[in-house]
This record gives sequence, structure tokens and C-alpha cells, in this order.
Amino acid sequence: MSEKILIVDDEPSNRNILGQELTHEGYSVIAASDGPEALRKVESSRPDLIILDYMMPDLNGLEVLKELRKRENDIPVVMITAYGTMERAVESMKEGAYDFITRPFEPDHIALVVRKALERQRLNGGVEIPSEEVEERHRLIVGESAEMKDAVDLAKKAAGSSATVLLLGESGTGKEIFARAIHNWSERKDRPFIAINSVGLSKELLESELFGHEQGAFTGAHRRKTGKIELAHGGTIFFDEIGDVSQELQAKLLRFLQEREFERVGGVTPISVDVRIIAATNRNLERSVKEGLFRTDLYYRLNVVAIHLPPLRERRADIPVLSQYFLRKHSAVIKTNITGISEEAQRKLEAYDWPGNVRELANVIERAVVLGSGPSVTLEDLPGRMAAGRTTPAPASQSYREGLNAARKELILKALATTRGNRSAAAKILGLEAKYLFKLIKSLEIE
Repeated sequence: MSEKILIVDDEPSNRNILGQELTHEGYSVIAASDGPEALRKVESSRPDLIILDYMMPDLNGLEVLKELRKRENDIPVVMITAYGTMERAVESMKEGAYDFITRPFEPDHIALVVRKALERQRLNGGVEIPSEEVEERHRLIVGESAEMKDAVDLAKKAAGSSATVLLLGESGTGKEIFARAIHNWSERKDRPFIAINSVGLSKELLESELFGHEQGAFTGAHRRKTGKIELAHGGTIFFDEIGDVSQELQAKLLRFLQEREFERVGGVTPISVDVRIIAATNRNLERSVKEGLFRTDLYYRLNVVAIHLPPLRERRADIPVLSQYFLRKHSAVIKTNITGISEEAQRKLEAYDWPGNVRELANVIERAVVLGSGPSVTLEDLPGRMAAGRTTPAPASQSYREGLNAARKELILKALATTRGNRSAAAKILGLEAKYLFKLIKSLEIE
């Protein structure tokens, strides 16, 4: 069951380009051209996430967001605008927007933000966790194993200071949840929490996202833009996938960590900020340092308090608790009568090695709830690799992104062969806008 994304933008070309990118990522996409239509579609279609343009006639994006929150609707919202200012971004984040992105941006970056927002929504049931009101839910997500209790204790101790925290662990172990926990346990909890993911952004765009830019700093910089570091003033900034940052940007981040000041791209005036730094990576940074891929001085600046989040296979005692939590959550959402997990199915869940960790477990339980007929999840409701007794799936020969790009390239090449190289005709065959196909051809380096 693919997740449903509502794109709200008064420009048809913007809706089409974003829609095509997200459709290629496997999402179900619906669209609205203005605020009133968006509110109607939220009620009728129940989207899982909304991409919302700020500048629109009748109701602007912020007004739509406020109306959604008045209706106690907690759908994650990603706000987009061509006119990014600190005031708009801060107000959007205060109203509960997941992220605030300014144009120009890469469609791949939007896809990444959407994936992260939906992952967090699946893991925390749509609630900013942990908070005092949902401590029980957070306890269930964290689990009861000694390994995770140690990690939580260390996180709580770190939250009481302003020390930089480095979260280490495999993909899907809940690093962003821990980062938000540290923020919510700290004295900064009423100030912004700004998350930045370096994957999917070009070096130039990432630098602009972090530090902002002055008008005229580069082609397309028609207005001054406030960067996310500046938006996080007084709060916490979370650098996800810090191990993927380019060497050039590592140097600029090091200077910022040392001085707590920076200049906007194209600017000369230093800007000072008071922010708490939390970074996360699934890479072995010590190895990256030895291989010359990550700066030694930046590593030591980040590695003040290191917290290792163990993979799910190393805390199997948490699997029954987590399974029951996700079962209750998804059964309530999908409105089924499935209330338990059979002993045989539970044994398979506990025997599996979970390369995707908690994220994969959440997806498997959701799938079982959707496919099952009740009253319990049985062996037949689990994916074939588990029912067959394989604890670890065959290793992938390439990453998800590499596999996706290879499939895209094959489809485009077949269409071009059919049209004898006519790109406009190939775009029609593929159901894409010609401009978007041209961009794919360039990005995939198709001759």
C-alpha cells in the first residue's frame, strides 16, 4: 500500500515535476491548486503527507497549515517557497511544519525529505516524541533491553548540557528520534529543532541550505535567504548523515563549530548563533578519518558525547514489545480486528536479523495488518523470506538509489530506442514532461 502525498501549488508545472518525481519513488500522488481545494482533499483523500507551497492566492500555505492544526490534523507538512525568510520559516515551524524548503531545490532532495518525514511518522505515530505526554509511547519505541536503556540514560545526561552529541548506528535504528529526544529533554525544548540531511543535496545547495545566501550570490539568488543554522538560533540543529558531507563543506562546518559563527554565501558579515549541535551517521567515521574521507579535527569536534544505537538484531528482547506497539498502532489506523501475533510468527520475527532495523519491523507489521484477516498475525502474513526461515535476506548488489537509477536508465534507453532518439516522443511514451525527461537524461549521464 503506497503512501499518499498531496502536492499543493498554484503552478501546474511545479505540481507536475514534483508529482513525477514522487511517483517514480513509489508514492501515490494527488494534487490541489489552491488552499481551499487542499483542505477539501485532506478531508476526502486522507493523505499521509502534504507538500505545501507558501505563496498562493486566497489562502496561503501558512493559513492552510494553521487551519489543519485547528482541525487537530497532524499530517506532516513540508512547506516550500521561492521567497524564504526567517520569519516565514520560524512561523511555519511553530505551526508544526516538518520542514521548510526554499527554491531552487533538487527534486531528489524533496524525495529525501518526504521519506524522512514519513519514516518519523511511522515510528512515532504522528507525535513529536518523546514528550512528557507521550512518555509511554516513547518507552515502547525504545524498548526494554539493557542496551537501549544505557543509550537513553546517556542521552538524558547529555541533554542537561550543551555538549555536542554524535549518534552512531545503522540506518533505521532511530537516530532522529534520539536527536529529538535530547532536544525535548533539554532547556531548549521550546526553541526550534532543525534537521538537515546532506544526502540528495548538491554541495552548492547544501551550503545555501545551511548558511543561507545574499541576494546576487549566484545565478538564481534573487533574494536574501536565511539558512537553517540561523533559523535554529536558541534551539538545536541536527546534522543527519554527517559522514556524507563533502571535504570542502567539512572545513566550513569545522569553522562554524569552533566559532559558532558563519557568513551567508556571498556575504562578508559574520553571523553569531547559539545552537546545540547533534550529528548522526551510519558510517564508521574512524575508518573514514583513516581513509582521508573525513577530517580528523571535525571528527573530534563532533565526538564529544558519542551514543551508539545498537541494531535490532543485538537487542532481540525488544522485538516482542516493538511488534505489539506497531500492531496496535497500525490496527487502529487501518481499523482491523487483528489484536495479536501467533507464537510461530513471533518466533520468526525474533529469529530474523532485521537489516533495516526498527524501520523494517514497522513496515513488516504494517504489511501483515493490511494483508491479514485476523484475529492474529500468522506466518502466512509475513514476507516470504521470514516464513521460509531465512534470517537474513540475500545481500543487495547495489543500494536502493543505485537500483532505482539503473531502472530509470533502462526505461529511458528503451523509450529512446523506440523513438530513434527523439526525446520529446520518448517523454510521451514514458508519460513525463519533456523538461523533466531532459533533466533525467542529463543527471543519469545517458548519451
